[in-house]
Amino acid sequence: MFEKITQIFKIKQLRNKILFVVALLAVFRIAAAIPLPGVDTNQLKQLFEGNQFLGLLNIFSGGGLSNISIALLGVGPYITSSIIMQLLTMIVPKLEQLYKEEGEAGRQKFNMWTRWITIPLAGLQAFSMIALLRSQNVIGNLNSFEMFSIIVIATTGTIFLMWLGELMTEKGIGNGVSMIIFAGIVASLPGGVTQLFSTFDSTQFFTYLLFGIISIITIAGVVLVTEGQRNIPVSYAKRIRGNKMYGGVSTHLPLRVNQAGVIPIIFAISIMLFPGMIANFLMQVKNETVVSVATFINSVFQNQLFYGVFYFILVVAFTYFYTAVVFDPNKISENLQKQGGYIPGIRPGKNTAEYLYRIMNRITLTGSLFLGLIAVLPLIVKAFSGISSMAIGGTSILIVVSVVIETVKQIESQMVMRDYEGF
Repeated sequence: MFEKITQIFKIKQLRNKILFVVALLAVFRIAAAIPLPGVDTNQLKQLFEGNQFLGLLNIFSGGGLSNISIALLGVGPYITSSIIMQLLTMIVPKLEQLYKEEGEAGRQKFNMWTRWITIPLAGLQAFSMIALLRSQNVIGNLNSFEMFSIIVIATTGTIFLMWLGELMTEKGIGNGVSMIIFAGIVASLPGGVTQLFSTFDSTQFFTYLLFGIISIITIAGVVLVTEGQRNIPVSYAKRIRGNKMYGGVSTHLPLRVNQAGVIPIIFAISIMLFPGMIANFLMQVKNETVVSVATFINSVFQNQLFYGVFYFILVVAFTYFYTAVVFDPNKISENLQKQGGYIPGIRPGKNTAEYLYRIMNRITLTGSLFLGLIAVLPLIVKAFSGISSMAIGGTSILIVVSVVIETVKQIESQMVMRDYEGF
């Protein structure tokens, strides 16, 4: 391992990329530490301790929400905008053609529209969040100008983080948005571990031991499922061109168990954000009927059982949805047929596409159930042990492990390109 690290820093271009990404992450953490004025820190702490959903939302804001910083929204609105655009590609054929068939220029236009949609979403989410914080006395009374200023600052913070994320992605050593979330989780780990030890009760030693064992098993399971794949055998027919023979080889088509990665959990949290946000906003109006409905919706989402079941279902559903977006069996079948490849025992064309679709559905079931279990794992652990720690929850572990694996693979691919001996 140390030899590999040494080799990484011997390559000037790769070393500069890594240092650049680290510098941008440092800039992000500085922004996440700059608080907005007029925040009651004691009320804020009590609010986060009593709200499971805000704890999850804080993870995906990169830790900027826990101290109401200028980056309190994190990259959440950008992720929501991406979800909307992905859903529209399933509905609007022209958008799908733009994204999949018009090459780099089409994807750039698609990404530009995603950025534009992020701005009003960030403004709406900032307004809803400030309304929630005001209702909990975390932020004092604000006049119109102060409210407008905070919304502009929060929206600008999201756009700034979106820009930082895209700069990181361009360096080719990982997904920038995922790395921002990763940095927020890692930054919260020391505080979470400190809190765990400060409240340590020797009479519950075996409970803590069980908690540690579950954490280790979770990490092992995340690595196993993230790296797990089903290899579909593929053979290529022999072809003769001139005096040379081509093809006649056998290889495999890898199908990932968790094709969607951590995206379904991010999608699910983004969708679950809106009912609570809108309910907290509507609780401020003067109409009694609206207030009663909003209060009911808010109480439903505070119910741990409903929250866990709904969260689990959303994660499973989004796993299938995102896999359907990124995995096209018809296109894979068509490409195999053009290259003279076939799956032994399966006719080329439509039969191959149906076979791949059936296999992908089966292995996606395992991946989706695993993701759903990981998502609700903190709720299960809290129900049985009474220990609550979002910093080392299942979702956090999944994101950290996934980002580390993806980043390591990106770095290794760049090193292999330079053909280092012994690598």
